Amino acid sequence: MSSEAAAPANRHFPKITEKALDDLRARIGVPITDTVEPWNYEATRDGIRHYAHGIGDDNPLWCDPAYAEKSQYGSIVALPSFLFSTSRIISGYVGGLAGTHAMWAGADWTWHKPVLRNDTISTEASLKDLIEHQTRFAGRSFQQIYTVKFFNQHGDLVAEADSWCFRTDRDHAREVGTKYTETRERGVKEYSEEELQKIYDYYRAEEVRGATPRYWEDVTVGEELPTMVKGPMTVTGFIGYAQGWGGLYIRTNKIAFQMFDKHPGLGIKNKFGIPDCPERVHWDEEFALMVGTPGAYDYGPERCSWLTHHITNWIGDAGFLHKAKSQIRRHNPAGDVVFVDGAVTRKFVENGKHYVEITQKARTYNDETSATGVAIAQLPSRG
Repeated sequence: MSSEAAAPANRHFPKITEKALDDLRARIGVPITDTVEPWNYEATRDGIRHYAHGIGDDNPLWCDPAYAEKSQYGSIVALPSFLFSTSRIISGYVGGLAGTHAMWAGADWTWHKPVLRNDTISTEASLKDLIEHQTRFAGRSFQQIYTVKFFNQHGDLVAEADSWCFRTDRDHAREVGTKYTETRERGVKEYSEEELQKIYDYYRAEEVRGATPRYWEDVTVGEELPTMVKGPMTVTGFIGYAQGWGGLYIRTNKIAFQMFDKHPGLGIKNKFGIPDCPERVHWDEEFALMVGTPGAYDYGPERCSWLTHHITNWIGDAGFLHKAKSQIRRHNPAGDVVFVDGAVTRKFVENGKHYVEITQKARTYNDETSATGVAIAQLPSRG
């Protein structure tokens, strides 16, 4: 089914065209040199802490200098997902297909070295691929994949990742898409005090492994990680994440004008007739409904960061998160709550290093799959 055949008569937004797709494909493999600056160039104490607190992570290895000085690193370390704040590209700043929606939907990370306090990060990025899909959310959609490498001030490759967004026809998603029919029919959920206390019990029980090593020999295949809770979702929480991460298009006054002047497709007029950024789907309920989502919803990189938070809590200070692949499966609108579970699915030794593989699943209170993940972490060995 073509996007033109499925388009509703009452069109509000530009649609995906074959010419725009051809223009975008021509960029594959070409280094990206003209992009906006990152939120963080440096892994400062405050930058690391703000990102950690933006995902609800109070691990003292990232947040407490006195604690971190006694660790193997001798200083504060950046949590793995902090690198989202050092590249707009890895976070979903996509090119081409002006005026069509972009939904961040997953990443495949590899970390090689820790990022320490005051490290300066530079990146290299390019468009990797453009893959067509048929989706319940918006019919014909395109998975736009970027690849990014991260270097510290010494030129060391500290991490590399592929991340992807789905480009969708906003009008089709709103008028024709069926993915969230059941969600809309359920309406708004109001939590009882008893339900809230059950959620808060997970927060009370959340364990940060910290300085106690989790040895590879003590881990068994099939072992389950403690459930981690995130939410219930609020717009305040979404904005809290953006404060640490930086967002993609959050600009003000002259700087906002310069962005919209350079990229007119980004300036979608609000109810006052003022151009405003498409990122407002995360706090503007009316606009979120216009693009076909069930309401103002969380950020994709935020959810990926929850999955890695689940792992770093469990592996402790002596562990090192080496790989993590996440896939976002649905929107989490305000009011949702997410439970993250995981289990060890493999143990192996490679080049003298001891690894565990952990498979994760994040689900909503309605038992809908919110995200999935597979991580590989290095653990200390008694040998």
